[in-house]
Amino acid sequence: MEFSRYFIHGLFLLAGVFSLLTALMNWDWFFLSPNSQFIVKQLGRGKSRLFYGFIGIIMIAFGVYGFMT
Repeated sequence: MEFSRYFIHGLFLLAGVFSLLTALMNWDWFFLSPNSQFIVKQLGRGKSRLFYGFIGIIMIAFGVYGFMT
């Protein structure tokens, strides 16, 4: 049971770091991909970077909280 708990929280941390790095580094390959085009078209490139940065911070916080409890 403990392994699966740590695995899930580790995935949250990795996804959060990836999302935050994507927002900070402004990676074209991510923002031009078909999966992220919906957000980019709705918000524009700058606001979508803020959106993905915010999502990254939230996911990192959930991951850290999960490891601490």
